[in-house]
Formats: sequence, C-alpha cells, structure tokens
Amino acid sequence: MKFPVLILNFKAYAEAAGRRAVEIAKAAERVAKELGVNIAVAPNHLELALVAQSVEIPVYAQGVDVESPGAHTAHVALGNLKEAGAAGVILNHSEAPLRLNELARYVGRARELGLDVVVCAPDPTTSLAAAALGPHAVAVEPPELIGTGRAVSKYKPETVVKTVQLVGKHFPDVAVITGAGIESGEDVEAALRLGTRGVLLASAAVKAKDHYQKIMELAKPLLK
Repeated sequence: MKFPVLILNFKAYAEAAGRRAVEIAKAAERVAKELGVNIAVAPNHLELALVAQSVEIPVYAQGVDVESPGAHTAHVALGNLKEAGAAGVILNHSEAPLRLNELARYVGRARELGLDVVVCAPDPTTSLAAAALGPHAVAVEPPELIGTGRAVSKYKPETVVKTVQLVGKHFPDVAVITGAGIESGEDVEAALRLGTRGVLLASAAVKAKDHYQKIMELAKPLLK
C-alpha cells in the first residue's frame, strides 16, 4: 500500500451503480496518472469485478462477510474478493462494524492473500487496538461526522492528532489516515497537516457533478 493515499468509497450510492461506478473510477484513474498520486476506489461488491477490469488503480472492497470461500449463501468471502480483482479491503467501517474476533481473523487472512488492509475506527483508543491487529492502515473516523460535511480535520482535529501520536508510538509501521465529513481539497490538506498519510471519503467525490474536477481538487494536496 502506497502513501499518501486518497481512498474513494462508493458505498451503495445510486450515483455509483452499474457503469457509473466505472465512470467514477476512470475519473479517479485519470487524476492519479496526471498528478502521479495514489488513489484507490472502493465500489460496491456488485461493481467490484467490473471496476477492477476497467482501471489500473487499486480497487478495494468495502467489507467482507466471511473469512474463506465455502458454503456461505448470500455472503462474500475474502477469497471471492481477491478472485474478483480486489487489491485491498476496508474493514470495520461504522456502517459495517465487526466484532473484534472477526476483525482479527479477517485482517490476518487478508494479509495472507496479499490484500491491502484498511481498518476503520471511531477514536484514538480504538484505532490503537485496530493497529495492534497489523493492518496496513487505520482510518480514524468519528461516526457522528460521516456524511455531514463537517470535516474531522476541522471539527475534531484533536482526535486525529491523538490517533497519529498513539499509533505512531506503538505501531509505527501502521499508517494513520482519516475521514468523516471531508468535502474539499482544503479538508484533505488540513488532514495531512495533522500528520495523517491519507484520507478516506465518499459522498464528496461520488455525488459531485463533475467527478474528474472534484477528485482533482481532493487529490492535489497529496502532492504537497
């Protein structure tokens, strides 16, 4: 996993359904190539294989249900995601929380499969516990700010700073990124100034009228 990074989560937004997911991913790829920065996209499971076949930038899964392929009707296993073309996986998002024992198993198995692993956490203490599991990155995201347009880097900078300090002290090999309410390039720049190594965001990019222009705005601070 390369840093600094901008990870775009498509969630289950209608704006990123079907071929629209490919269009957004291609816009992100164009920006990544033009600026020479690291951008990954996380489409819905239904579009993951299609997107992975359509772009060269990393494609992450938004989550996982079971550790290994098998008799798991209506569930998605890490091996399925790998076969579909995923380069990484986002775990424990506040909209898809996991129990600690599940999270530990998924992190370990994902790393065995060679997947990038990003674990979301709501606060510094939980971020430290997540880092202890050995992911490539921890994304600290206060859930009350997600989707609000109130950027964590502005409204809860102390949460970001403390997470960077705690994780950096005990698990220096685990990168800290942040998200929640990130809406602009200014928000991304603020997050990086606080010591993070990237940003995880969703609606600002997915719901933009001009995906290319918005992603370009959000990605430019990665150059500084």
